[in-house]
Amino acid sequence: MAKELNEDTGFVLSIKTMIGLGFAVATIAGMWFTLQADIAEAKELPAPPSPEVTRMEFDMKDKNIRLSIQNTEKAVDDLKDRLIRMEDKIDDLR
Repeated sequence: MAKELNEDTGFVLSIKTMIGLGFAVATIAGMWFTLQADIAEAKELPAPPSPEVTRMEFDMKDKNIRLSIQNTEKAVDDLKDRLIRMEDKIDDLR
């Protein structure tokens, strides 16, 4: 059966539990104030410069990406050829 809670109900906390709760509250409060200080400091810092991409940089990156795609296509074609040769060898062994 469940106990009824009223004004006369009591509970017991050990010293160890109270000390642990005190440390937990102090830690959380310390973290809160540290976070608030970091936020205030970040508000005072200048905004980072916006990354402006020059036309030359864009062209170089575009060329690099296209070259990577072409190299990947060549590698896939080579793998396809090797796979076909391997399948032919397996068929010859049967």
